[in-house]
Amino acid sequence: MAGYRGASSSASSAGGGGAAAAAFATRMLLLLTLLPLALAAFAFALQWRGGMRDPAGAAWPADTQRFPGMENSPLGSSSSAGGGGSYFAVSSSSSAGADCAEILGRSASSHGISLYRGWSFDSESAITPKICITGSTSAGLHQILPWLYYHKVIGVSHFFLFVEGEAAKPAVTSVLESIRGVKIIYRTKELKEKQDKSRIWNETWLGGFFYKPCNYELFVKQSLNMEMAIIMARDAGMDWIIHLDTDELIHPAGAREYSLRRLLLDVPDNVDMVIFPNYESSIERDDIKDPFTEVSMFKKNYDHLPKDTYFGLYKEATRGNPNYFLTYGNGKSAARVQDHLRPNGAHRWHNYMKTPNEIKLEEAAILHYTYTKFSDLTSRRDRCGCKPTKEDVKRCFILEFDRLAFIIASTATEEEMRNWYREHVVWTDKDTNLKLLRKGVLTRIYAPMAIIRGLKESGVFTSAVTSAKAQSKANSANKQSILPNITASQSTLESGHVDLQATARKILEMVDAQEEAMPPMSPPGFVELTESALL
Repeated sequence: MAGYRGASSSASSAGGGGAAAAAFATRMLLLLTLLPLALAAFAFALQWRGGMRDPAGAAWPADTQRFPGMENSPLGSSSSAGGGGSYFAVSSSSSAGADCAEILGRSASSHGISLYRGWSFDSESAITPKICITGSTSAGLHQILPWLYYHKVIGVSHFFLFVEGEAAKPAVTSVLESIRGVKIIYRTKELKEKQDKSRIWNETWLGGFFYKPCNYELFVKQSLNMEMAIIMARDAGMDWIIHLDTDELIHPAGAREYSLRRLLLDVPDNVDMVIFPNYESSIERDDIKDPFTEVSMFKKNYDHLPKDTYFGLYKEATRGNPNYFLTYGNGKSAARVQDHLRPNGAHRWHNYMKTPNEIKLEEAAILHYTYTKFSDLTSRRDRCGCKPTKEDVKRCFILEFDRLAFIIASTATEEEMRNWYREHVVWTDKDTNLKLLRKGVLTRIYAPMAIIRGLKESGVFTSAVTSAKAQSKANSANKQSILPNITASQSTLESGHVDLQATARKILEMVDAQEEAMPPMSPPGFVELTESALL
C-alpha cells in the first residue's frame, strides 16, 4: 500500500508540474498575441486624434499654398477639417486616375490661388548670378506679361525689350515700364540711324543676311539689338545674357531646383556660353487661345534623343512636313557678359578676341511655342510682302515650313487653311501620340503651365496693369530718361566711327576666320545624318 501510495503521489506531482507549464505557455502566447494588437490599436487611436503627425506634413507651414491643380491631385488633397494631418494626405474624394493635363488646365477653386500673391518680384537680391534676357517683340500684353513674369520666377532679373508694332503702343509700354528691371527700347528713327553706323555692317559674319526682306531683315535687326543689349547688360552688372523671343520659355530641367539661376550657377567658370537645345510645341487642338497654359506636349530635340530613336521614328515624328521640327532646331544660348562679346545671329553669341568655350545642356531646353494658334498662319502672311510662289518666298523665309505656310495662307480659303493646319500642325492621332510619348520623342512638360496659371490666378498680371495706371506720371518721366540712356549706349557702340573701323581691322587680323552667323536651322534630316555616319 505504501508503495502504491508513493507511486500515486509521484504521478500526481508530475501531472501538476505539466499543467503549470502548459498554463504558463498559454499565458505567454496570449501575451505575445495581445501586445502587438494593443500597440497597433494605441497607435491608431493617437493618429486618429491627431497626436502623431506625419513628419513630411509637419515640415509644411499651415498657410502653405498648393501649386495649381494640386487641390484635386492624389498628392495634393487634404482634409479641410482639423488641418492637423499631413499636407500630402489623400482625400477620399480624390481621383487617383485624374489626367494631369486636365488637372493643370482646370480653373482654380472659387477662393483663387494665391501662390504668388505677395511675391517680391521687385526685390534686388544679392544672389548671383544676375541674368538678363533681351528680345525683339511686336506682341501684346497677353503674351509678354506671362512670358516676363515666368522668367522672373525662375531667376531672371532684367529685361531689355526692343519693341515695335503692338508692343510699342502706349497701353502696352506703360505697363512694361512700370515693372522693375524692364527696359523698353523703341524702334525710332534715331535708333535706326545709330544702328546703321554699327560696326556689324563693316564685318562679314552677318553679310549673308543683309538687304533681304522679312525674316532675313528681322534676323539682322535682332543681331543689332543684341549688340546694344550687351552694353546695357554690362552697365547693369549682369553676369549672363540670353536672347529669347516672346514665344519661347526657358525650361531649366536638370538643376537642383527649378531655377535658371541655379542652373547657371553650377556652370564651370571656364565656360563662356551655354547652349539650350529647343523643344517644339506639339498642339493637340486647333482652337488654342493661350498657348502657355494650354500646351503641355513637346517634341524633343535631336540632341536629347538616342540616334536610333530619332532614325527609327523620324517619319512618324515628321508627319509629312519638310523637317523633323516645323521651324528651327538649333536652340538658343546664354553667354557670360564679358569683354569683346558680340552676337552671332539670334541663336548664338561669339567673341571678337577668342573662340568661346561652350557646353550644351543635357536636360534643360528652350520651349518653343510655334504655330500654336491658327491665327499664326495669317500673321506671317500679313507681315511679309513676298509673292506666294516657291521661288519668291525664298527671299523672305529661311525655313521651308515657313515658306509653305506663307503660300497656303496667301492662296487658300479659310476652310482649306484650317484643314491644312490640322493635317500639318495639330497632333490629332492619339495612338501615334501615345507611341511617341512612350518612345520619348514626345514629352509632357507641366511646370511652365503650372507657374503661369498660378501667376494668372493670383492676379499678378492684373496687378501689373492696375499699378501702371496709378503710376502714369512716373512713367512719363521714365520715357524721358530712356532716350539719353539709348543715346549713351549707342555712343559707346560708335565710339568714334573711324576708330571703330581701325579697331575692327586689328581684331580681324587677330582672329583666324570670321565664321558666318548661325541662322535658324532645321534639325538634321536623313541625308545629313547618313553623311555624318559615313564620315
